[in-house]
Amino acid sequence: MRPSKRLDGCGYKTGLEADLPAGEEVAPGGFVVSNSMYTDYADEYEAAIQENIFNGKFERPSLLGLLPALNGKQVLDLGCGPGVYAAELVARGAIVTGIDVSEKMIEITRSKMGDACRCYVQDISIGLPDEPSEQFDIVICPLVIHYLADLNRLFSDVHRVLKAGGLFVFSTHHPYPDFERSPSANYFATEAVVEEWDTLGRPVPVTFYRRPISAIANAIAEAQMFIANISEGKVSKALKQASPELYSRLSTSPHFMFYQCKPLRGLPESPVGQS
Repeated sequence: MRPSKRLDGCGYKTGLEADLPAGEEVAPGGFVVSNSMYTDYADEYEAAIQENIFNGKFERPSLLGLLPALNGKQVLDLGCGPGVYAAELVARGAIVTGIDVSEKMIEITRSKMGDACRCYVQDISIGLPDEPSEQFDIVICPLVIHYLADLNRLFSDVHRVLKAGGLFVFSTHHPYPDFERSPSANYFATEAVVEEWDTLGRPVPVTFYRRPISAIANAIAEAQMFIANISEGKVSKALKQASPELYSRLSTSPHFMFYQCKPLRGLPESPVGQS
């Protein structure tokens, strides 16, 4: 879940114990569970992200471009939101399970998808306790991990539920623009940030965690996975037609990062010291 645009000059607070906006809270596992963008305004959010610049014309095509053919594949959609990805995955022939911490988002997904998608409410910061091991060919997690204070438990369970040879594909904030907004001026910190975003056409406070690339890479390695591909997004002709100004901006300045990871399980071992 990622908004279309941040507001310039907005206020933010840092630190894992940072004060949150009224009504927002952090779950025991470190998930910001009640960002009002995805609870109180879930219906508006669904409408806003269909064809907007940052979600519809930049993030979603970039992540989908990292996926293989999906016909008959078991796919787990983490942070499925209002089911926009789920609908696309099903249309491509995938068998989809969706999980989201927001009850309202799951209600929207069920209302649209019916029996075409198995989905349920859960805080993924505690892992994936209801999913059996080696169940999925592909796990996706679009614009969600920046709502987690700690990545290790989720990434470990992603490795567990992936089949050998499977894929874990996720997107998140690019650390470069996030660091520019860090009051601590410590790039290597993992810290909570509160900003106002105008995805809905008006300022709405959103809380997320910023972290360095090394924190993400280390969490991937500790989960016994490796990075097979990394991208900073593909700017499309459709985006240029919709907004030449944002096309120019996104062509020259990073905004998101996209990771394609694979489990080490099942790969042949390389003898240390031999060539």
